[in-house]
Amino acid sequence: MLLRHVPFLKAVALYAFTAFGGPQGHLGMMIKSFANKRHDVTEEEIQEYTAFCQMLPGPTSTQTVVLIGFKRGGVPLAILTLLLWILPATLIMGAFSFLVYYFDVKEVQTNLFAYIQPMSVGFIAFAAVRMMQKSVKHTATWAIMIGCLIVTYFIRTPWVFPVLLFVAGVISNFSDKRIPTTHHKPKPIQWLNLWIFALVFIIAGIMSELARYKGWEHGRIFNLFENFYRFGAIVFGGGQALLPMMLFQFVNYPRSIHQQPLMSSENLLTGYGLVQGVPGPVFSVCSFAGGMVMSQYGPLWQVLGCSVATVAVFLPSTLLLLFLFPVYQNLKQHVMIFRALEGINAAIVGIIWGSGIVLFQSIPFDWTNVVVVAITFSILTFTKIPSPYIVLGWLLLGWAMKV
Repeated sequence: MLLRHVPFLKAVALYAFTAFGGPQGHLGMMIKSFANKRHDVTEEEIQEYTAFCQMLPGPTSTQTVVLIGFKRGGVPLAILTLLLWILPATLIMGAFSFLVYYFDVKEVQTNLFAYIQPMSVGFIAFAAVRMMQKSVKHTATWAIMIGCLIVTYFIRTPWVFPVLLFVAGVISNFSDKRIPTTHHKPKPIQWLNLWIFALVFIIAGIMSELARYKGWEHGRIFNLFENFYRFGAIVFGGGQALLPMMLFQFVNYPRSIHQQPLMSSENLLTGYGLVQGVPGPVFSVCSFAGGMVMSQYGPLWQVLGCSVATVAVFLPSTLLLLFLFPVYQNLKQHVMIFRALEGINAAIVGIIWGSGIVLFQSIPFDWTNVVVVAITFSILTFTKIPSPYIVLGWLLLGWAMKV
């Protein structure tokens, strides 16, 4: 049955190799690729999925892509979609861990990515405008969008996202008295996913503690799995929130108990810088970190470290997603949830605008970058050029201009 989904899986693979710019940048390309071009989902569904995933721990853009696969072909296609989406980025970042460790590379970069950040801002602006046209229609939604933009800009903590969505949903309930006009058959709840999530969490914690207390020779691999599984289960706000957690776990905490850091802060920051120029999820930086943590045991253990960190960080959010999404689909038929969605969608637009402004300000100001943003936005808005060709064009131009 999966054979009929081969064209969709090819589109996911192409998207995985060309999706730059973090969750907000991914959203613009997602709308262009899966809604406007292929019609796998509507723009409204992508916006709804994004709003739902913002309320969960884990990588938002990854969860949104998985839900697109889930809608088309259930759990099997969702899992295949996840694997295709994360594979290129995690392989690249895992390879970088070898490059940094064995060749003592202090700064691995290329002019190829010179225009990628401003291009990503163009994708963010495109997504925000398209979503704003559909979700911001009256005074209350305009107020929610502007309020969320301001809060996102000034309060740069990942915990602010679920709070904003909750407040927006409450405001929407007071400002709109719509009621659901259609009712769907209740979706079955997959309780097994929740049990697996909890069981793995407990077992990982026990094995990690046993490895630490008994001093197992390669017990660090158990510690590594527990660390990244915990990160994936509690981190809100995407890959940006991972950096302080990894800095504490692998650098500062060992020093506080008079041990050698598991990796240097310089290498961690190198990996975080590299992932900004790699397509796919920002969470792929965990593959780099896992490899660096296990690098002293040799190449095979380093490969295992990359693999364990990748599986551990993506597993909990996927299990929670597949458990909670049917629950959400059932709940949204209730009046309060139905009304809340309007405010939540407007909040997402404000968050995207705020994130886009923050990202643009993080780029050194240059009129060239402004032009790149404007050209990218115009191509997306007024032409039918596929997103991968836009990305390829900026990559080649960056290489040609710096040669």
